Order: sequence, then structure tokens, then C-alpha cells
Amino acid sequence: MVLNLLSRRAVLLAAGGLLAGCSREREAGRVHLRLATGPAGAVYRRIGGSVAEHIAEQVPGVTVSTVPSGASTDNIRMLTAGEVQLGLTSLDALILTDGSAPEELSAVCRLYDSHLHLVVMAGSPIEEFGDLRGRRVSLGARDSGTEFTALRMLELAKMDVDGRYLSQAASAAALRDGEIDAMFSLTGVPTPAVMELATARPIRLIPLDTQAGRLFSAYPGPYAPAMIPATAYAGVVATRTVAVPNVLLVRADLPADLVYAITDTIFTHTGTITSAGREDAEAVPEAWHINVRTGISTASVPLHPGAAAWFRDHKR
Repeated sequence: MVLNLLSRRAVLLAAGGLLAGCSREREAGRVHLRLATGPAGAVYRRIGGSVAEHIAEQVPGVTVSTVPSGASTDNIRMLTAGEVQLGLTSLDALILTDGSAPEELSAVCRLYDSHLHLVVMAGSPIEEFGDLRGRRVSLGARDSGTEFTALRMLELAKMDVDGRYLSQAASAAALRDGEIDAMFSLTGVPTPAVMELATARPIRLIPLDTQAGRLFSAYPGPYAPAMIPATAYAGVVATRTVAVPNVLLVRADLPADLVYAITDTIFTHTGTITSAGREDAEAVPEAWHINVRTGISTASVPLHPGAAAWFRDHKR
């Protein structure tokens, strides 16, 4: 049904243009899109919801609903299966071992970068990454980017831990209550769950620069060295880690004019996507990093032709 609507939409686009057609034509060729986001409380859920709302407001004839998910790898699965047409993912979870991406998918743009946090309580005996061996460690929610990156890092180090699969908020609560010894979180800086924990109880971040170097060597492309600044969390010193870009994906079979309009909406309305007048605007600082200069940088993941056309038309 969705593909039939998209085919009719493509005819309308070719005839009159996505933004110029009369209201009767737009209603007749109405398209409904589904956008895969993330779990409750996640940045993906908040940014995805705002992006969906703005697409529906700014692109005539298009409605968008959001689909909760486990995050990155779950979103990729739904996209390749055709269950959704748009979705958010971390770049490393998308790029295959040969450096390519699934052929059914392409990128709209790069959104913002997540930083891998390895958090322990201040009094923990864990002083470095190697001390995790055999410890109770949250690897993030199932099918999340945190799980993907943390497992890849542990595999490269040939290290076994007592892995737990908890959301970011549940991980912070379990760490506070002594139910786990450490937590991974691949997220923006600062992230509310870690910030709240640091405000309530002293914490430390474990440096990951050596492990980041192993990731760069083993998987060139999706990783970059990064620093979590001392200003991010109360009482926590600046800590070296690894950053992973997040991208907005689209199925490759969507019409180019439709994806062009989606791309235009994201970059024309970046400020309102960030806040949208919501009371929780301060909780989504990652959205302020959405910009044209970095948006085109999607590594080996090809831009959708509609997105590529938009970037060509808006060179700076």
C-alpha cells in the first residue's frame, strides 16, 4: 500500500513538483511515512519525533508517524524489511564489514555525534578498561548503538564481562544502587541520565583512548577520537573516548523529490527541530549540532539522490 502511494506520489512530483501541486492533487497522492526512532527517554525518540512533526508540517501531502524501537540495529532491520521508510542509526552499526551499507538503504544526512561513556561510581575499584573483566556491566538496551559499539570494543580486547542489557536510565539506576559495576552509554554530551547520576552521587568516566585506537584500526570510517569535556558532568574530569556519527536513513526506493523536501525541512528548520517550543528543549542539546557542513559527511553510506541534489543546490 505504501509503495503504491509512493509511486502515485512520484507521478505527482514529476507533473507539478512536491511543493507546488494543488491541494486536491496532494490529497489524492497523500503519502504516509513511518520513522523508526528509539526507546523511551532516548535522544533518538525526541529528535525523531520532532523531525517527523516538522516533515508533516512542511511537506505538503505527507504525514509521518514515529515507531518506537530498540534503536540503531533494530531500526536498520525495520528499514531493510520495509516496515518503516525512515530511521535513525549510529554509523558503525550500519556499515558492513566490507565498508559498504545495505543496498536497500541510503542516507538523508548526518545529524550529530554520540560519545561512548564508560561510567563507574567514584569509589569503584575499576580504574581502567581492563578492570571490567568479569564485572557486571550494562551494555545498553538490546539492538541499540550502545550494545553494538560496546560489544565490538570488548571483542577487540578479547574480554568477557557479565553483560546486562539495560536502557540508559535503567543502567544509571542500577549503577547507583550497586546492582552493576559499570555502564556503557553511546549518547550525546551531556546526557540526562548520566548528568542526573553525577549530580546525585560522585562518578568517574573511564578513559577509552586505547580502545578507540583499536576501533580506528579495525574498522576505518565510522569512528573518531573525541573528548568528553570537564564541563559535561559535575565533578568529572575531561575524558578521552570515541565518537560515532548518527545518521538519518531512508529507503532507497523513495522518490528523489520527496527526499529532497525532507532534507530541506531538516536543514531549513534546524532551530525549530531542536526546540519546537517544547518544554524539554534543553534536554536535546544534540540537535544543535545538525548543520549543513557536517550533514553531508556520511562516510561510505551513499546519500539518497534526493538528498545529494539538495546538498548540491545549497553549497556553502
